[in-house]
Amino acid sequence: MNARAAVHPIEQESYAILRRRLDTTDLPPLTRAVVERVVHTSADTTWVGDLVTAEDALRAGREALLAGAPLVTDVRMVAAGITARQATVALDLAAAPEPGLTRSAAGIRAAVAQHPDGAVWAIGNAPTALAELVRCAAEGLLRTPLVVGLPVGFVGAVDAKAALRASGLPAVSNRSERGGAAVAAAAVNALLYAEEAP
Repeated sequence: MNARAAVHPIEQESYAILRRRLDTTDLPPLTRAVVERVVHTSADTTWVGDLVTAEDALRAGREALLAGAPLVTDVRMVAAGITARQATVALDLAAAPEPGLTRSAAGIRAAVAQHPDGAVWAIGNAPTALAELVRCAAEGLLRTPLVVGLPVGFVGAVDAKAALRASGLPAVSNRSERGGAAVAAAAVNALLYAEEAP
């Protein structure tokens, strides 16, 4: 298990405020950890009705991460926010994309070739990256214990996240256009720092 530095008093007070405003006690432990960390990161309690999680998927992702499974992010900003693990950044692997393929999608394609089995994926920027990851899985190119699919955007984000949920992949996602690097990193950090063993 990853050791975590002592929690700063500001963070303790922030969580105390969060819990006064939001009752998460009825949520399963890892779902609660993810929801609370995303809410804490964004200072937005409405994430509760937007996030879509499954406790068994979160457990599988946590176990994989704690066992040393590779972690792959779409962009450096997601990797930078994950404080307890190094990550492969898919965008850094992107060659010149084929016509009609974004650089983000090309990076995911390259990362899938490097990590076809067992990596945990965290997508927090480009909807096209998530769409490509789902496509690769549908073609049998990818097996994963967990996809954190929280890209942001007015174009394609809702559709990419809906496709992730429909794919049957173990996942964390949300229903709306919002998302981003900070919340994707927060979801991964929640699993790494969760105090309750699954």
